[in-house]
Amino acid sequence: MKIAVLPGDGIGPEIVAQAVKVLEVLRADGAKIEMETAPIGGAGYDAEGDPLPEATLKLARAADAVLLGAVGGPQYDTLDRPLRPERGLLRIRKELNLFANLRPALLYPELAGASSLKPEVVSGLDIMIVRELTGDVYFGQPRGIEVRPSPTGGSERVGFNTMLYSESEVRRVAHVAFGIAMKRGRKLCSVEKANVLECSELWKEVMIEVSKDYPEVALSHMYVDNAAMQLIRAPKQFDTIVTGNIFGDILSDAASMLSGSIGMLPSASLDEHNKGMYEPIHGSAPDIAGKNLANPLATILSVAMMYRYTFADLPTADRIENAVKKVIAQGLRTGDIWTEGSQKVSCTEMGDAVVKNL
Repeated sequence: MKIAVLPGDGIGPEIVAQAVKVLEVLRADGAKIEMETAPIGGAGYDAEGDPLPEATLKLARAADAVLLGAVGGPQYDTLDRPLRPERGLLRIRKELNLFANLRPALLYPELAGASSLKPEVVSGLDIMIVRELTGDVYFGQPRGIEVRPSPTGGSERVGFNTMLYSESEVRRVAHVAFGIAMKRGRKLCSVEKANVLECSELWKEVMIEVSKDYPEVALSHMYVDNAAMQLIRAPKQFDTIVTGNIFGDILSDAASMLSGSIGMLPSASLDEHNKGMYEPIHGSAPDIAGKNLANPLATILSVAMMYRYTFADLPTADRIENAVKKVIAQGLRTGDIWTEGSQKVSCTEMGDAVVKNL
């Protein structure tokens, strides 16, 4: 199993180092794992003048799976847009055709008090958000900023982006979402804005067509503004959600706070053959980078997702997830999930605790 390790920027190297500890334990137990590290994002720009160096892309293509930390930092904000760290992340998703992004929002019972909502509202929360990842307004053409005539005379700058989805793009992510719903509670909520956007009209039509292949799954539809409200009002009504790129980006980050911290949630981005890139859903957190304060659990849980979806090794995935559950049950907390009465630990201490429980 060849894994491309891309630590990235900010807290990325710190949290990825803890996940690599887990992989080293598995390798010591007999797992045949090869790991190779390469720069991406700001680190890629610093090394090669490109947020996705050609050597990094070549390594990622040759690997069975990719483990990513995070990208970005304020020192790169003045770069031309194509050179910014986030462009490297968008490009690798597109180049590897990672069209299905899986983002679970799971609340551990011990962390109910760390959620931004009342414990009785979020207790037992277990949602899977399936986000289409390579289409929508993030990739649609044309896009840009140009000078156009102003309605009041003269000229002014205008920014424009194109929201675009093809039928085939919607259909393939629909099949992924229905397949996941089949393995969960057999409820799938499709989120769009069909009352305003033609793009969403097509999305809804295709979802209804694909649903005929999955009669056991109850399909419902919800406008994105209502879905955002319902996630906060009554999140446990959802089991599996499928939505487009920009709506999924926003909703999954909102859902992350239901679980106590964005530092607890992993993600998987898959191609049609289940090759995947695995990363925490949070960013590079430059304000705490290098301070050994970051929560590595989302990255470690991303390794569990790697074993579940790419390597199809469910016992190992369960083993990693159970080690994380034990650490939480033992009362160990990084600062983002710490509450009175629990034990505050550093990033490396949390990684060591997971390894011990493995």
